[in-house]
Amino acid sequence: MNILIIENEKPAADKLVRLLTKIDQSITILGVIETVEDAINRLQEKPLPDLVLMDIQLDDGLCFEIFETTSIDIPIIFTTAYDDYMLKAFKVNSIDYLLKPVDEELLKSALTKFKKLFADKDPFKRDFRQLLSEFRNQYKSRFLIKIGEKYRSVPVSEISHFYISERSVFLSDNKGKDCGIDYSLDQLQTILDPRKFFRINRECIVNIEAITLMYSYSSSRLQLTLKEREKSDLFVVSREKVSDFKRWIDK
Repeated sequence: MNILIIENEKPAADKLVRLLTKIDQSITILGVIETVEDAINRLQEKPLPDLVLMDIQLDDGLCFEIFETTSIDIPIIFTTAYDDYMLKAFKVNSIDYLLKPVDEELLKSALTKFKKLFADKDPFKRDFRQLLSEFRNQYKSRFLIKIGEKYRSVPVSEISHFYISERSVFLSDNKGKDCGIDYSLDQLQTILDPRKFFRINRECIVNIEAITLMYSYSSSRLQLTLKEREKSDLFVVSREKVSDFKRWIDK
C-alpha cells in the first residue's frame, strides 16, 4: 500500500511514519508534503498514492483548497488537531477523521476500514477510480451534526424529513428535533436512498417511514401528516410531483 502524508508539522509527520511502519511493514510512504501548493502539484504526478493521510491546516492554507483546485479520486484519512472541519471533511473523499495526537489503535482501525472498502480478490481487473466511485455511490446511512460543542450521529432511519427555512437546510428527526446541516436539498437527493426519501416540493424531502396520513388538498395536490409533526403547508406534495409520489409510495 502506497501512502502520501500531507502534514506541515514535522513531529506529527514523523509520528505518522512511525505508526504506519509499525502497523503494517508493507506500507510504502511516498513522501511528506507541507503545503497546499505542493500537494496539488504532487497529486497530479505519478505514481498516485492508494491512500492519503492529510492534515487540514497547512502552511499556506486549508487543505480543502486542494479539492477545489484539482480532481482527487483518492480516499483520505484526515489527521488534525481541529474538530471544527469534521462535517466539511466528510463531504470530500474522507473515510475517517482522526484527532491529534493520533492514536495507534484508531489509525489501525482507519486502515482496516480502507482495506475493507477497497479490497479486491483480483485488483488487476478493477480500476481504483471505479472502486472509489462505487464507494461514493453508496447511499448515506447517517448524518453527523453539530450541537453546540458536541457532535451527534443521526442514522437516516431516525430522520423524518429535511426542509429549507430562511435559506438554510435543516434535518428533522422522529422526535421532532431540528438541526441545521451543511447540504442543499439538491445534494441530499443524490446521497439519499430514493426508495426511502422523496422530494415532495421545492422545500422538503420526506422519509417514507415518517408518513402517517395522506389526504387530498386543493388543486389536485396531496397533504401529508408526519410523525411528531403538526399539519403544515411544508408537507404538501406539489402538483407536478403528485403522480411520481403516488408511484413511489405504492412500490
